[in-house]
Amino acid sequence: MKTVTLDVRSPAEATTDFAHAWKTKKSQKNARVSFATPELLGKVLRQKRWGLLKALCVAGPVSIREAARRLGLDVKVFQSDVTALLNTGVLNRMEGGRIEFPFEAVKVEFLLRAA
Repeated sequence: MKTVTLDVRSPAEATTDFAHAWKTKKSQKNARVSFATPELLGKVLRQKRWGLLKALCVAGPVSIREAARRLGLDVKVFQSDVTALLNTGVLNRMEGGRIEFPFEAVKVEFLLRAA
């Protein structure tokens, strides 16, 4: 199963993992998208956007208009949500402008520590 892990870690940690993969020429088995803080993760992946991911998980590549229609949303408002998810790498834009969620599952992990 192709899974994307959404995690919270410092840019230094993410860079270290990238450098290790680059040196060893061994990519990770699954994709990873990292956020610097839990608040940023929550801002980018707010509730409405989770609904979009769920809808696209079963839909395959669709136009933005079709995805908005399936969710009962206005296309112009919906466009900003799609752009945010494209910019983070959670969604892909296909040839012809269609969008897709290229994973079968999402895993979210982060650790909250006492101040």
